[in-house]
Amino acid sequence: MTTLASRIEAARDLATGRTRIFYGWWIVAAGFGTHTINGALLFHAFGTYVVLLGDEFGWSRAALAGAFAMQRVESGLLGPAQGWMIDNWGPRRVMIAGMVIFGAGFMLLSRIDTIEGFYLAYLVIAVGASLGTHLGVTVAVVHWFYRRRSWALALLMTGTAAGGLLQPIVVPALEEFGWRSGAFVSGLLVIAIGVPLAAAVRHRPEDHGYQIDGGPGDGEAEYQAPPEEVNFTTQQALRTRAFWFLALGHGMAALVIGVIFVHFQFYSNASLGFTLSEGAFVILLMTVSTVVGQLGGGYLADRTNKRLMIVCALLAQAISLVVLALANAYWMLLVFGILAGVGWGARVPAMQALRADYFGGKAFGRIMGFSSLVIMFGMIFGPVFAGVVYDVTGSYRGAFVVLAGAAVVGALFFWLAVKPSLPVDARARGAAPS
Repeated sequence: MTTLASRIEAARDLATGRTRIFYGWWIVAAGFGTHTINGALLFHAFGTYVVLLGDEFGWSRAALAGAFAMQRVESGLLGPAQGWMIDNWGPRRVMIAGMVIFGAGFMLLSRIDTIEGFYLAYLVIAVGASLGTHLGVTVAVVHWFYRRRSWALALLMTGTAAGGLLQPIVVPALEEFGWRSGAFVSGLLVIAIGVPLAAAVRHRPEDHGYQIDGGPGDGEAEYQAPPEEVNFTTQQALRTRAFWFLALGHGMAALVIGVIFVHFQFYSNASLGFTLSEGAFVILLMTVSTVVGQLGGGYLADRTNKRLMIVCALLAQAISLVVLALANAYWMLLVFGILAGVGWGARVPAMQALRADYFGGKAFGRIMGFSSLVIMFGMIFGPVFAGVVYDVTGSYRGAFVVLAGAAVVGALFFWLAVKPSLPVDARARGAAPS
């Protein structure tokens, strides 16, 4: 597992003593890969597992959505501890362990026969995915980049969307060979590919002879030293209104995404009468739109007002849910896919970069970890709420409209989240993470 990492670092040792490519971009590439694994085999594929498991065992939609909610509970509760581990031990060790657990969880899923077994397997998968993918590499990228932080985050996060592009392969494979075989093979792929990628991630550039953004000789022809960042401690960040507005706004945004990926296939298949393959094409379209939104949003976020861009992205997501609620033809699902994808893609890298801009990088893992305690409620409430509404009323439409309103509220939270000032006493003595 260290072979890939050593080869990447050895690539620096050219005639100049440095690689032509700043090592931070190799970390972005590794993060793209881990996000692709997560997106292809878990995040985007979960809706298909829900349909296939529901057909085989007859479990209710609310019960199946509960597993998705449980994943968010685990991610939220694990967040502060995971942030502490990453800030103190570095993301590499945490991510390698996470990938092994992630793969083992899929193998366990291939053996389940009861709802309790499904919940246990999904809990193991959730722990592994949390440790092995997003937070660790995001912390690393925040440390390695300043001027192009949003762009770097956007590039690695397109991996999740790339996983969606693989759904036309993943979904037919699960249907053809069965979800048990698909889960077991997924576990093997996670370990075989994910562990070497995680091993390539490095925590701070100064620990490896680099400068943030890449100094002269680091593959950056024009180097401009970044300004000294103001770094909040975790306690200082928690005492600001900005922290809570960002977390609440992020939680409201999570409502929308959770509902889409748990219930969209059910809605398009059972309620509207479209096939799983037709539903998969809408997810594909949404994924392509997400890539466009992420790349465009990441580029603009480094050059424009991040808060305003996030507000516009959330309003686009709200409109997409209204379109989905009113859908009575396939073209309306296509419109939904475009709006939801662009809105989701544009806001995600901008939100993470905005947190780093506000609170600095030294305690970013812990600050993001505590944010996850709030964000998890959005991912929990949305899918379960929509599942209960369907089980009671036989329709998703009312739930979609309510959650569209929640996205508008989330936009308001971001609009109110102005940049905080570091306390005077902290400025006088210098802030350090805690």
